Amino acid sequence: MNTIYSLEQLVPYIRQHSNFYRKHLQHLPAQGFTLEDLPLTDLTDYWANSNDLSHWPVLTGQVENGLVFKTGGSTSHGKLSVYTSNEWLTLVNTFSDSVTAQLENGDRVANLFFSGDLYASFVFIHDSLAHVKKSICEFPFTGSVDMDVLADAVDQHRINVLVGVPAQLLRFAAYLHQHQRVLLEVETLLYGGESLFPAQIAILKSVFPNVRIASIGYASVDAGLIGASSRDCALGEHRVFEPHTLLEIVDERSGEVIEECDRTGLLVVTNLTRRLMPLLRYPVGDRACWREPRATPMRKFAIKGRSAHSQRVRVGSLSFLVDEILAIVLRIAHTDQWQLLIEQAGYKDIVSVKWVPHTPSTDTVPLCSALYEALAGHYPGIVQLNREGLLDLRVLSCAVTDLQLHPRSGKQIRVLDLRVYDTPSTEHE
Repeated sequence: MNTIYSLEQLVPYIRQHSNFYRKHLQHLPAQGFTLEDLPLTDLTDYWANSNDLSHWPVLTGQVENGLVFKTGGSTSHGKLSVYTSNEWLTLVNTFSDSVTAQLENGDRVANLFFSGDLYASFVFIHDSLAHVKKSICEFPFTGSVDMDVLADAVDQHRINVLVGVPAQLLRFAAYLHQHQRVLLEVETLLYGGESLFPAQIAILKSVFPNVRIASIGYASVDAGLIGASSRDCALGEHRVFEPHTLLEIVDERSGEVIEECDRTGLLVVTNLTRRLMPLLRYPVGDRACWREPRATPMRKFAIKGRSAHSQRVRVGSLSFLVDEILAIVLRIAHTDQWQLLIEQAGYKDIVSVKWVPHTPSTDTVPLCSALYEALAGHYPGIVQLNREGLLDLRVLSCAVTDLQLHPRSGKQIRVLDLRVYDTPSTEHE
């Protein structure tokens, strides 16, 4: 059942059944409101007390006949996202249209997304592939497949499409390069969960010389549908999922809704298909800009990096949660003055945690070492990605003047994403 509600239908229901939104929207009139009249959702308030689903104020009812997923972070601290069965079917049915646009009849698709521990990506892509409007064959390997097994299977079963997170695709490319193998039969790479960058694209094309690289689509387990991928989208570009979502780009300081092209702001989604866990003007954590004029059907937009106020930062196959890093820094260094810096050197991600000691005379070397060990222990994937040459974690003490502030508000920026997101189309010529 593909139910799409109007804003006028959805908001009264949510106000009646969600304690969080009843308070959040208490100043909104009963009728005659527009989308811009709704305040942006404060993510800290939204996720408060979310670990106990039976008492989470956001939900409009009990979690029954549905699915529960983890949104990221450690096993014990990851936030949970819930769907009714009908909402999930609507999600994968709609997303499958985006995937269909990137496939051809007869494609043989290796699903390399990750499964287990309540992660949604593999199940989400598997269910979406089951609903595509093309005749395809899926090979559900998951992200735990051995690289030698995968390489041999591509040859043996004539697999011509690989889908996965960039880190997994790059891991496979590194294996092939190490073993001096080139897979001519792979024609399409569809990535999701993180952006791809030029140096990474070059690595992939060195072992998949005939490949076309595109996004499989833009969605998250908490926000749901965000952007569809079409053949005319360059890397980083997507189209609005109409009429399932209302997408806005908002000035991060003033809250002004941006309509002009190429002006970057905070990406905000309102989902018109989900009532159990509602999302009204929900910041997804990314910055974006419009690529097409207002009123263009399925208007195109481009991702421009993570928001400075993002609560979750995806780097490779890892999801860093700001509140988890804050707790670690507070526990070990006893300071809340810190910043997460994300850069790139070639195809490698550089993640730096910069922190300010209480006094300049503090011996910071043992504290930096302790912070590194605590972060690596909390996010075990750091060690593996570092071993594979895909990520460096650096912990650096600094002066308070070294922490970058917002240029207009003067507030401390928690997340600083310095990766370059302007990349060309990678259609194979």
